[in-house]
Amino acid sequence: MLDIAPLVRVHVDALLAAQIDMGVCDANERNTPVGKPVDMSAPHLPKVAGIDSTVPSPAHTTAPVPPVIPSDAPLPDIPGELIQDRLAGWVSDLTTLHELTERLVKTGSLDEALREVLRAGAALVGARRGMAVLEPADGLGPTSTVGLGLAHAELGTIETVPRSATSYGRILDGLPEPTGSGAARDPLNPRDPLSARDPLTAPDRVAVPDPVAVPDLLGEAGLDPRHREVAARLGYAASYALPLATEAAGKLGALVWLYDEPAEPVERQRHLIGLYGRYATEHLARLLELERARVQVATVAEELLPSRLPRVPGVQLAARHSTGPQGGGDWYDALPLPEGALGLAVGSVSGTGPSALAAMGRLRASLRAYAVMEGEDPVAVLSDLELLLRLTEPARSATALFAYSEPKQRKLVLAGAGHTPPLIIGDHRTEYVETSLSAPLGMLACWEAPSVEIAPAPGETVLLYTDGLLRRTGDPMDRAFARLHAAAASVPKADRTEPGAIADHVLRTLLPEGLDTAVDGEDVVLLAARFE
Repeated sequence: MLDIAPLVRVHVDALLAAQIDMGVCDANERNTPVGKPVDMSAPHLPKVAGIDSTVPSPAHTTAPVPPVIPSDAPLPDIPGELIQDRLAGWVSDLTTLHELTERLVKTGSLDEALREVLRAGAALVGARRGMAVLEPADGLGPTSTVGLGLAHAELGTIETVPRSATSYGRILDGLPEPTGSGAARDPLNPRDPLSARDPLTAPDRVAVPDPVAVPDLLGEAGLDPRHREVAARLGYAASYALPLATEAAGKLGALVWLYDEPAEPVERQRHLIGLYGRYATEHLARLLELERARVQVATVAEELLPSRLPRVPGVQLAARHSTGPQGGGDWYDALPLPEGALGLAVGSVSGTGPSALAAMGRLRASLRAYAVMEGEDPVAVLSDLELLLRLTEPARSATALFAYSEPKQRKLVLAGAGHTPPLIIGDHRTEYVETSLSAPLGMLACWEAPSVEIAPAPGETVLLYTDGLLRRTGDPMDRAFARLHAAAASVPKADRTEPGAIADHVLRTLLPEGLDTAVDGEDVVLLAARFE
């Protein structure tokens, strides 16, 4: 939950100051209350109470300077209704920011968070369309561009404008506003007071750029011709750009909202979007850190798995693998053995994260060594693997399945340790291989289970997989097994000649939302072997 205590302190301080200046300020002009937002969805933006989502007219007049009140002058009489109006407005502002930040913290991905920030910001500044550009200043990525009320083609059109000619581009690149431009750095938007420090005295802090308001885009004399053309084509006449930056998180990107008519946010709107933008940046920085960690774990996991599958006469191989958000320990392997034989293995190590990845790498390397020495006896391979696991990592368990194949004879001998049974897919049958029940490795003092021998017919495919495939369906295991069987049986005849096409069909049928969707951070492994 984002902390809104600083907002409370800001408004309490303002309330104390109001006892002096309220006699000279226009309450109707600056203190319209902001209420609670309703559900927001583009392109029809929500109406936030107190903030008219229609475009406000730009303010071209200079605010009157309050008269100086002598220190010995009596305080003016302040009507109680005026104080109550101000308090109500501040409380309503706090409520709005609280609810908007609550909506934001529920987002779990960078793109989802950027879209939520765009929607909330559009309601706060009274715009209809907008664009968010994620481009971390450290250059480590990831980068992303999302739009509100803008189609993908329209985003591409905006990106054809030279970056130096756009307010958001100048924020991203740290460029000053061009001389004579109508664009103005926003002095009203609150920033961290430390952001104005001398960089020589605070080299570890990142200077936070100012927001940029362009109230009349087409009226700028020095506007880039391409920018003028794009603005006229897409129908926007003003913009308000806000940096996604804090001193702690650094510069992450920029937001820009587009107005259909010449306009700019009023002071109170700038104040609110500035506060919201700072908290949004902190949330995005946390999501960015999580995304980078997930990518690093996935990269390590991929490097621990085979870089390519071997080519062995008589069999075609294909593999599909996806690492869950937390980086589990599912793995697969296919290694050529003497006399034209082939070893196939899949497994899953208990736990998640870097430690599970390291254990998976050790287990896979050990199994390869045992398979080379005694691969024709899968039970012996798994027995040795179990003994190694129990002696070196007594607190960890694992499931595994190893198959010794002689492709020319279409013969397969396999043994499993607590693992899911393989599936045979062919023109005349789709059935699970009946394997004996056995405990996972590391669960018993002495592991042993009989092997099973099968003889796939020409053109049949043996599908090995981990239980992560079943768990990602979100169904109970018995129903997940039934769904897997149905998916395998429905493979089109034209696809049954390619093991990769079979694996892809099974994945699309079981996980229609894609392999990148995960439940409980489960990995997915499929290893398909089609016998000729």
